[in-house]
Amino acid sequence: MSAAQIGRSVQNAESNAGKRLLERNQGLATMGAEQRLDWAFRELPAAHVVSTSFGAQSAALLHMITLRAPNIPVVFIDTGFLFPETYAFANELRERLKLNVITVRARPDRQWKEAEVAALHAGDHAAIARYNDIHKVEPMQRALRELKAETWIAGLRRTQSDSRATTPFLGQVDGRFKLHPLADWSDRDIGRYLTKHQLPYHPLWEQGYVSIGDRYLTTPMLPGMLAEQTRFFGIKRECGLHEPSQSEKV
Repeated sequence: MSAAQIGRSVQNAESNAGKRLLERNQGLATMGAEQRLDWAFRELPAAHVVSTSFGAQSAALLHMITLRAPNIPVVFIDTGFLFPETYAFANELRERLKLNVITVRARPDRQWKEAEVAALHAGDHAAIARYNDIHKVEPMQRALRELKAETWIAGLRRTQSDSRATTPFLGQVDGRFKLHPLADWSDRDIGRYLTKHQLPYHPLWEQGYVSIGDRYLTTPMLPGMLAEQTRFFGIKRECGLHEPSQSEKV
């Protein structure tokens, strides 16, 4: 087979895969979140993994998914600089939902000192990106490799920020599927689910924190602010784990 024929074969395969993914998203759009999870556990390849930041509304997806897969690995990235309330919330949900939490951290030889993180500011775009790569992106990718994950489930929602407005239900990232079963849910949908199942919000939610990450890079949402402005000094919403421009293909 010539190089040109090989190239055409690859293009045709990619085109067919893209069409199939689009068809799957169209089908998932007709389902509810719980049906999407049922479908994923039935149709998408194992091993399945769910990631969580133990953020403001994390209890909803964790409850929903562990009803179906009680022992699913729950990957939690501990940067070392989270709020004390986040660690307490993580422990509460771990015990209540009997979570199989896999905690991952930056490699010891690359970890930043607290003073370095505390010194970050809005003008340090490159430094913030390096910090996120070391403390979030690399640990997550390492966990996915070590767990041999073929399907990654995450709680991204389109209403969370402009950068997530086009989040698909299903994408493909680095050769694995990535499912967002709550992509079309609103804050009200999350609230109803939490109330129905008597599940808690993150304790900082009541203090105006709507997107909760590292304590040095997160602020409460004040009047006139957008949710994405509460992270990374307002210069960006994403830390790199879920940036569609870099990883999602639909």
